[in-house]
Amino acid sequence: MPLPTDIDQLSIATIRTLCIDAVQQANSGHPGTPMAMAPAAYALWQHVLRFDPDDPIWPNRDRFVLSMGHASTLLYSLLHLTGTKAVNSDYERLGRVAVSLEDLERFRQLDSRCPGHPEYRWTSGVETTTGPLGQGVATSVGMAIGARWMAARFNRPGFDLIDYDVYAMAGDGCMMEGVSGEAASLAGHLALANLCWIYDNNRITIEGRTSLAFSEDVATRFIAYGWNVTRVGDANDLEMLSRALVTFRRTTGRPTLIIVDSHIGFGSPNKQDSHAAHGEPLGPDEVRLTKRAYGWPEDARFLVPDEVRAHFARSIGARGARQHAEWTAQFTRYRAQYPDLADQFDRMQRRLLPQGWDRDIPAFAADATGISGRDASARVLNAIAPNFPWLVGGSADLAPSTKTRLTFDGADDLSAADPGGRNIHFGVREHAMGSVLNGLALSKLRAFGSQFLIFSDYSRPTLRLSALMELPVIYIYTHDSIGVGEDGPTHQPVEHLASLRAIPGLRVFRPADANEVAAAWRSIVPLRHVPVALVLSRQALPTLDRSRYGSADGVARGAYVLAESTGHPPQVLLLGTGSEVPLCLAAHERLLAEGIRSRVVSMPCWELFEEQDQEYRDSVLPPEITARVAVEQAATFGWERYAGTSGRVIGMRSFGASAPLKALLTRFGFTVDAVVTAAKEML
Repeated sequence: MPLPTDIDQLSIATIRTLCIDAVQQANSGHPGTPMAMAPAAYALWQHVLRFDPDDPIWPNRDRFVLSMGHASTLLYSLLHLTGTKAVNSDYERLGRVAVSLEDLERFRQLDSRCPGHPEYRWTSGVETTTGPLGQGVATSVGMAIGARWMAARFNRPGFDLIDYDVYAMAGDGCMMEGVSGEAASLAGHLALANLCWIYDNNRITIEGRTSLAFSEDVATRFIAYGWNVTRVGDANDLEMLSRALVTFRRTTGRPTLIIVDSHIGFGSPNKQDSHAAHGEPLGPDEVRLTKRAYGWPEDARFLVPDEVRAHFARSIGARGARQHAEWTAQFTRYRAQYPDLADQFDRMQRRLLPQGWDRDIPAFAADATGISGRDASARVLNAIAPNFPWLVGGSADLAPSTKTRLTFDGADDLSAADPGGRNIHFGVREHAMGSVLNGLALSKLRAFGSQFLIFSDYSRPTLRLSALMELPVIYIYTHDSIGVGEDGPTHQPVEHLASLRAIPGLRVFRPADANEVAAAWRSIVPLRHVPVALVLSRQALPTLDRSRYGSADGVARGAYVLAESTGHPPQVLLLGTGSEVPLCLAAHERLLAEGIRSRVVSMPCWELFEEQDQEYRDSVLPPEITARVAVEQAATFGWERYAGTSGRVIGMRSFGASAPLKALLTRFGFTVDAVVTAAKEML
């Protein structure tokens, strides 16, 4: 059978058949959506997208996010056909393609660059990890905010250094997930005219027709959000697709939603709109029928005509190379005229710190009354941020409580009118806030976001993706314990510390006093590929006398000896984090008065402690000392690692209660008497 003669149709058929063959060979995956949306992706990449396949991390490239990550073969096929080059974590080009034909042939197999869903930092050209529906489009909002922020920061008359657009392709599942609505609402409020979502309106999900559970008017909803909405009635109409993309690029003052009506598994009449076309391989017979409908050799597998490769090279390849070269020449002139800004831009792109970022971090004098963790963090944050220009962030409507507002001159509010502000108001949108933070981090801003610890549950999917993508997002959580008091169990976190510590790659800091807060920030800011949860108290904590106790520099090693009995080895170890460390110290003094030798170990970051060598860990927690008491106002889960199977953990084994703090501490056993009694029992 002769191949299609029209180069556009030949290219689209190549994308479709590569997707079909990859899924069929893996015997796993989703062929329907890539088949249906291949024309839309082709129209965008071939004719519009500003992207240089030879350097897929060029700073002013347009971003493409495949939010419906189950359609990953669509993106992999495009990366293969464009010849996108691989780049490593040190931003070096490796001289090989990011996705080879062999990778496509090994779709969903171990170590293939084509995993089941697109993974950032694994496959060059993938802008963000997607798969959990809604996350991709929500993350794209952060990317668009980041682009506008960088334009406000770096662009100068005659130098449009940053003006890229962000495109995200989404499906019905993305539209149903609440995070997409939160993010779309924020995008409309901020008038992100550089943001375009392409919605595959195929009316199918895993269970069947969307009419089973979804009947809203998406277009009207987005118009209400403040978006421009346009529609393409046939996903195969390249002229209308191109017209819609031109409409987006001409639209100012609001983001754009392009609704594309498609039939999942298009070209396969007896499998259209079926579950199999969505979530299962087509099967050998259906593959042949589908290829026949495309005018494709029925038995050809992973066929890429030479003229298709040449066509991609002539269009997106040549266009991207030209645009990149023009930008590079512009940046050379920019560097000569604005060397300080150019240096900042370079450092930002490589996640390097500005010199002197930590020069103003305060030290806190000993004070029995003390200061809350959140207030200490506010002072440290506002000492760092003026020396760290691309440190930006905000709160899910809680900045007055989390104390995360940047207050120095020039730290304005980010808004539609002022996209370069340093304070971001996310509104009561905890889930979208996390996605936006990931998008900002992917744009190389250093992003932080704050909320109460209890509401970390609302952003858990984004926390997990931060860790999976190795993004240095800073999550600030305050109101960290039953110390919230009268607000009661709905606002008192219990299981949250354990669940955060369970996320691979996430560092959880819970500092014990103001100087531990400062030391935590010193450890957090230099991280380039590690997200952090900084957990802070609402109530005041005594600022410890460091001339008497161990230096807070020990925070950099995760755990350290804070107080020690002199003369002999300790008989019992008292372990704690956060607000319970002063309680351990008080018990230590009581035991000392009774002739019992104890050691107090502050353990603000378990993950850091686990990274230390065995010699250091044994020096802090000597294996031969099995009498141990751990104290933390949280679930006891996990503490057996350090307390040992014979140790005692004073923690929460139920939800909290609504009462003044002192009454709660007595009710749940967080008293000096309880710690002293437990220590004696251990002996």
